Amino acid sequence: MSEPAIDAVVFDVLGTLVDEPAGVRAGIRELAPELDEFEVERALSRWQQHIEHEQRRMLDGARPYLPSDALDLEAARLVADAAGVDDPAAVAELARSSRRLPPWPDTTSGLARLAGRFPLIGLSNASRTALLELNAHAGLRWHQALSAEEARSYKPDAAVYQLAVTVSGLPPERLLMVATHAWDLRRAQAQGLRTAYVARPVTDPPTSSDRFDLYVDDLADLADRLKA
Repeated sequence: MSEPAIDAVVFDVLGTLVDEPAGVRAGIRELAPELDEFEVERALSRWQQHIEHEQRRMLDGARPYLPSDALDLEAARLVADAAGVDDPAAVAELARSSRRLPPWPDTTSGLARLAGRFPLIGLSNASRTALLELNAHAGLRWHQALSAEEARSYKPDAAVYQLAVTVSGLPPERLLMVATHAWDLRRAQAQGLRTAYVARPVTDPPTSSDRFDLYVDDLADLADRLKA
């Protein structure tokens, strides 16, 4: 497949550029050091399921919009309650673990290579405040970082992808959306953006029916494919 002709690159952040489960796992271990690995994974699953379920309820109109900070705090309370921890300060610290996510090994170097040739836009479901801290912690390099909070919604709502189109001032087909979540790319594709799937250990892989523009192993591979 030939490389798409693009003028800017839009990146999903959580999972694509940073290891979200690793950061939350670290927070859970700090909250309750006595938990074994099975219990940590169960707590992580409880966190993830709550976030996904509540975002879906908001998208369906069953719950008023709340930014990701509020959902992280709710998830932290659920995890803490299950672990028998009732210290509000400890719960708040666990909630902030979603802002201390390690980058994948290729992330910072890959972004640096791409930033020399394209405007880079981050597009995340993280709140504005969370995205600021997350970018600083992981050392992410952007020309613009956009939070779904600007649309008072969450991906895969079309309004979130429109943020990147509006800010770039470009036709959607001149933007390349990069993500490790096939659901994210499908929705971006539906809005007219070009798409690139990047493989990560934590991922939502494409199905046999998906037809994305690029499939890459990491950001170094992406930078090579997009060489002028």
